Amino acid sequence: MAYFATLNESNIVIRVESINNVVILDDDDVEQEQLGIDFLISLYGAGNYKQTSYNRNIRKNFAGIGDTYDTTRDAFIPPKPYASWTLVEDTCLWEAPVAYPDDDKYYEWNEAITNWDIPPQPYASWTLNDNNHWQPPVTYPNDGKDYEWDEATTNWVERE
Repeated sequence: MAYFATLNESNIVIRVESINNVVILDDDDVEQEQLGIDFLISLYGAGNYKQTSYNRNIRKNFAGIGDTYDTTRDAFIPPKPYASWTLVEDTCLWEAPVAYPDDDKYYEWNEAITNWDIPPQPYASWTLNDNNHWQPPVTYPNDGKDYEWDEATTNWVERE
């Protein structure tokens, strides 16, 4: 399959779709992006379409809805997750100013301290496991129903 992103007037990805590879093959069986663009124009009319690739062999990253297509870099760039993060030119991905801890534990970025941090405790009764994941004192029921945590009873209660 070949994948194409549809961009709005600000070069923001608004749709990503797949088309059969046969559509983009020329008479010599060579993939041609323009053939895919022409196909999309025949379906949807004029628009700004760019080919994207799951394996990142074109345009640095697979396009996602909300990503920006940077015409200078010829790359899809995801939204900046935090103000302190910087763009890595080689990958066009955002990087934290501090490397993620290499201890097999779970952390979340804390922009207030510009560092990786243990995620906040969701409820007073929950405890932190060895991998920095909060766990309730009672296992979530596995019966296909929808539950929410009730801290007053320290148990799962079925949602109404």
